[in-house]
Amino acid sequence: MVDIVSHGNSATTPPVQMWCREFPSRPEQVGQARRSLASALDGCPVADETILCLSELATNAVLHSDSRAPGGTFTVRAEIAPGDHIHLEVQDQGGPWREYPHDDGRPHGLAIVRGLAADSGTDGNEMTGWIVWARIDWSGRGPG
Repeated sequence: MVDIVSHGNSATTPPVQMWCREFPSRPEQVGQARRSLASALDGCPVADETILCLSELATNAVLHSDSRAPGGTFTVRAEIAPGDHIHLEVQDQGGPWREYPHDDGRPHGLAIVRGLAADSGTDGNEMTGWIVWARIDWSGRGPG
């Protein structure tokens, strides 16, 4: 089920859209999450960057969190503020937090997100679940 809610109070400012969907925590559902959010981002100049960030964050939830247990889920939320930013979140079902170093010389997972996003971070804990988020500015300029 997809929930899209728009709100705003100015005729000159496009309304902020809130998008949220829960997915079964299976590898093929990462692709479904990408397709679902892509339809909400139709025409957005930073859709590709946002979808790539979603892919990395959702893959981490499916592979590395307690969401990978049978019946597990992950939730994707996006606040779309046209002309300004997209705030993307992926929430998993917790578990120990580990960032794995890679020595193959290419970026992985959170490093890719950090390279694309103007800001990013992690909230939550291993018991209640992790929310990993990224803010993608409409200008498409990441931190560097």
